[in-house]
Amino acid sequence: MDTLLLIISILLLLAGIAGSVLPVLPGPPLAFGALILLHITKYAQFSTTLLVVLGVITVVVTVLDYFIPAWSTGKFGGSRYGSRGAIAGMIVGLFFGPLGLIIGPFIGAYLGELLGGQNSQFALKSAFGSFIGFLLGTGLKLILSLVMLYYWIDTIL
Repeated sequence: MDTLLLIISILLLLAGIAGSVLPVLPGPPLAFGALILLHITKYAQFSTTLLVVLGVITVVVTVLDYFIPAWSTGKFGGSRYGSRGAIAGMIVGLFFGPLGLIIGPFIGAYLGELLGGQNSQFALKSAFGSFIGFLLGTGLKLILSLVMLYYWIDTIL
């Protein structure tokens, strides 16, 4: 049974790393699930503190991933219209797969600014902020998943 859990843990960890850059998979939660599975086997034991800290960070990064594009839209000078458009674009983008999740916030922020009465150049700057936010969120997810990979490997070896 432990061997089966180890194999599933490996698959979850790989899916978690892939999910950090592919928006269709929840990367950090899958990688965290890999650590939990590994923890319940005979192959590894993690401290409760480590699991709680990584669990909390996983939740925070996962939630932030949905809000960072809207936040960065504002940081690039976007208004509430752009931020709300980025959130709407993210939601609509969910229905269009990975590409939709990448360009949805960009298009949403752009259209939101246009609807708010801004000119095209300003709206484009706001949309660029949304895209930067997407990249930031992806980077956070990837770093967290790679940290979990480190703990997974460190414990096994």
